Amino acid sequence: MSGHHHHHDEHHGEDLAGAAQSALQAAGEQWTEMRADVFAALAQRDKPASAYDVAEDVSKLRGKRVAANSVYRILDLFVRTNLARRVESANAYVANSHPGCRHDCIFLICDSCGRAVHNDDDRLTDALVEAAKSAGFADIRPVVEVRGICADCKEGENQ
Repeated sequence: MSGHHHHHDEHHGEDLAGAAQSALQAAGEQWTEMRADVFAALAQRDKPASAYDVAEDVSKLRGKRVAANSVYRILDLFVRTNLARRVESANAYVANSHPGCRHDCIFLICDSCGRAVHNDDDRLTDALVEAAKSAGFADIRPVVEVRGICADCKEGENQ
């Protein structure tokens, strides 16, 4: 990974769940078992998941049907509290690997395999925020999605 983006502490597994729990509690919310399960289900996927995908995983985990609606509400809460990010063009969610970090992400989404890689480039997102401010906008959060073919898929095509 080269380029001009900084790396924060990327969390994984238990460590990530712990970071998520702290971030959620810091936001004044409770870390319930259900929320923990939804976060775990989201975090173990390597590509963005829909609320239905997550509901299915949580249902398996709990051994009983969990409605996509309740999962959707939790995912919304995670997006608001920065524990997850929404990939708008795919109507899907991805766990934030540095929960509570207020970065505006740029998602690079592969049209071939569907993986979303996020990239923090403050110069780009700051420029977008400035442009929006000069247009009179407030509470700006850039949502940037770039679609293309990832390096792995491109390699596969060139074999």
